[in-house]
Formats: sequence, structure tokens, C-alpha cells
Amino acid sequence: MVLTTLAHHIDVEWLREAYRRTRKDGAVGVDGQTATQYAAALEGNLENLLSRFKTGQYLAPPVRRVHIPKGEGGKTRPIGVPTFEDKVLQRAVVMALEPIYEQDFRDCSYGFRPGRSAHDALESLWKGVMDVRGGWVLEVDIRSFFDAVDHRHLRNFLDQRVRDGVIRRAIDKWLKAGVMESGAWSRPKSGTPQGGVLSPLLANIYLHEVLDRWYERDVIPKMRGRSHLVRYADDFVMTFEREDDARRVHAVLAKRFARFGLTLHPDKTRLFEFRRPGKGTGGRRPPTFDFLGFTHYWGRSRKGSPVVKRKTSKGRLARAIKRTSAWCRRYRHASVAAQHRALSRKVQGHYAYYGITGNARSLAQFVHEVERNWRKWLDRRSRKAGMDWERFRRLLQRYPLPPPRVVHSIYRAANPSS
Repeated sequence: MVLTTLAHHIDVEWLREAYRRTRKDGAVGVDGQTATQYAAALEGNLENLLSRFKTGQYLAPPVRRVHIPKGEGGKTRPIGVPTFEDKVLQRAVVMALEPIYEQDFRDCSYGFRPGRSAHDALESLWKGVMDVRGGWVLEVDIRSFFDAVDHRHLRNFLDQRVRDGVIRRAIDKWLKAGVMESGAWSRPKSGTPQGGVLSPLLANIYLHEVLDRWYERDVIPKMRGRSHLVRYADDFVMTFEREDDARRVHAVLAKRFARFGLTLHPDKTRLFEFRRPGKGTGGRRPPTFDFLGFTHYWGRSRKGSPVVKRKTSKGRLARAIKRTSAWCRRYRHASVAAQHRALSRKVQGHYAYYGITGNARSLAQFVHEVERNWRKWLDRRSRKAGMDWERFRRLLQRYPLPPPRVVHSIYRAANPSS
């Protein structure tokens, strides 16, 4: 069903809830206004925002673009920073659209959806790979997806479910708002609104039509064996029981995406056999692949059976270690107790994501490197009183960092009562 009236749900109370859900500690946009400044006259600001939104007088400001480090080699990744008021209004629109599209989105989709996490996607992928005993894996990378979304196709997809004039007018303004970088304004002809909470929802709507529905409607019925798709935002992996099925999908996938203005990265998209080690493999070690920060590889279970294991990918581990080292350097003159509290939170945060079954070795490596960097920068904060390893071990007895901990256990998931 196409919905033509939605904006009447958005009132001052709705905007107030959107304000409550909006992060208050983010960077400021092109207007330089902080959340604290906006809150000083909150009711008046929300009433004014609602009036401009409903009457069409709201002008979507350009997004401030900044660059953050990406991996090694000095590479950077551009991110967009909307104004705080823009974030509030985008959140309000997402709150109106999300319940509609949650009825449509498929089970294979996990990214930026309520009640669905990256660990749910990893668990689904693990079960899919184990179900076909490895099979064939199609690892796909869409080149600059968020910058390549075709506005014409996106509008057509939105037309299938939402034609409310007020909401669609606001979305069009966000698509045309443009980017402000180093004082220069530019307006890309494609892409989703950068940095805002609306961008992930629009991306999911786009890939729901381009990939998820196509896979369910056209691909699955033609498969001779079992197949499985797991998508988290624009990252996705397909697994196949049979090689001929995998090669047929691989052959048509690029053409399918090209129809909607998307390009697959030739160096990061690959099809390979991921059979478990044993007879018929000629003694070759199967390749590995990365998904959502974890390297997937064949190993042995506690009982010695072949099983797909996951460990922190090298790039993610190196990045996490580098960040903690930079923090230790910056705050090396703070009190040891304050440093310990902050580092403990960082280590616990690392465990909260990477603490999965079978990843204990990578977790131990991470905390060991954190300890090494902590000692290194404590040693350098004073020429007279150094911090050798013997002294540092005594310090760790008083201020120990949290030991490696499995937060997401497949055994607990299989036996929730345990």
C-alpha cells in the first residue's frame, strides 16, 4: 500500500522525542550551533522547526565535510556533519518511515535496523556457511555506495510506499543540500544525505529493491542447491552449496547493480571455494575472508571437528592498538588512576564488540599491546623516574586491565538458560 498522509503524525511532541533521541555530543555543522545552545530555547526552536517543515520553508543546510584517518598509509575517509537542527528533523522523519519499511525489509538485512545488530549478521553468516559445510563464498564490495546512490531510482523506490508531499519534499531538499568543504560548496548529483540518520534508512531502501528482493524473487527459485545472503548496510556476503549456482550469480550481479548506477569493486569482489579442510581439497588450506571486522577461517572445535572460526581482522586490530597508543601518548601526564579508568573502559568496549567465541587469542593480543603502550608512554613522561617492566608489573597488580572476556558466546546462544 502506498501511504499519502504521514506528516500529520509529526507534531511538537514528536519533534521533542526526536530531540531526545539525537546525540548531544556530536560535532557542530556549518552553523556552528551546539546542542546546548539549541536547548536554551528548545520549545521555541521546535515550534519554529515544525512550522518551517510543514509549510515547506525549511531549507536543508549543506553538510560540513571532514576527513578522518582510514587504515594505514595516511588514507582518510570523508564524513559529513549536519547541523544539530537538521539531525533532529531527520530523526523525526526516520521515526515516521521506519515502522513502514520494517514491514518490508527482509531477514537477510541487518544494518541500521532496530533490534538487529552486527553480531546477529555474523551469527546468521556463520550458520549459513556451516549449513553448506563451507561451500562457495561470494564476497562483494560496492564501490563508494553512499556516494553513488542514484536519486532518480531512489525516488522511484520511495514512490512505491511513501508519497506524502511534506516528507518527500524534505527528503528531496536533503538530497540536494550539498556539501561544504574548506569554505567551498558543492552539490553532488548522486548519493544519500551524508552523516545524517536518514542516510542509512535510504540506503537500506535502495538495496532492499536492488539486492534483497531480487535475490529472494529471482535468484533463490533458480538455485539448484542451498544459498544464503547476509547484508549489513552496503556490506554483504553470499554463500552457495554448489559451484554452478555461485558462478551464475557472480556473472549477473555486476549487471544487476549497473542497472541502478552501482559498481562492484573489481579487486574487493571475489568468488572462492571455502570448503572445510579434508578429503578432496588436496591438502590446500582454504582461503579466509573478512566481514564486519572479523576474519573467517576454518579451524577445529573443542571436540576436534572442522568449524568456521572468527578472529579480529588484522586491520581492525592494528587500528584499535594505534588508537589506544595515541591516547596513552596524549594523556600520559594524567594520574595513573585516571589513565587506568579510561583504558579499562576502552578495553571493555573492545571486548563488547570483538569478544566472540574463538577470538580469545586476538583479545589477549590486544590487551597485551595496550599494556605495552601504556608502559611505554608512562616511561617517557619523566626523565628521572622511568617505568621499567618490573615496576610496571607492580603497577598492574594495583591497576589491572580487564582480562579477555567472551561477551557473545555461541554456546550461550544455543543454551540461553546456561
